[in-house]
Amino acid sequence: MSPSREEKVAEYFNCSIRERAVFEAGIKLAAVYHQFIGTPISASNAESLERAIEECVKVQPFVEDVKVSVDRSRLREKKNEYDYQSLTGEMLDVLVKIKIKNIRVTSRMRYIKDVRYPLMYVEEISED
Repeated sequence: MSPSREEKVAEYFNCSIRERAVFEAGIKLAAVYHQFIGTPISASNAESLERAIEECVKVQPFVEDVKVSVDRSRLREKKNEYDYQSLTGEMLDVLVKIKIKNIRVTSRMRYIKDVRYPLMYVEEISED
């Protein structure tokens, strides 16, 4: 019997399943940041943008769940008809759950005031 696509792909990862799950979580968070930062945003489209980001992440491999929240306190009123605001890393709070085999990784990206940076980090790793 020939190996499955996943078995073929797994041969390229010189690491444990746990390490690969962390890697995959990082890829998802980086994709959100680099694909969506700069997107025009306002109070009227914040919710639809949150759902659109979630749906984009959900189609990627190994994603078990994703939650995106935009900090609406950072949104401002338009100054004139030509004015608009762009999404920044300071506005995003993204939670991604990855599952590969029996390993689950919960990772997050959110703005940390103490370091003045939208930090991507691992919140939890568990094993079934």
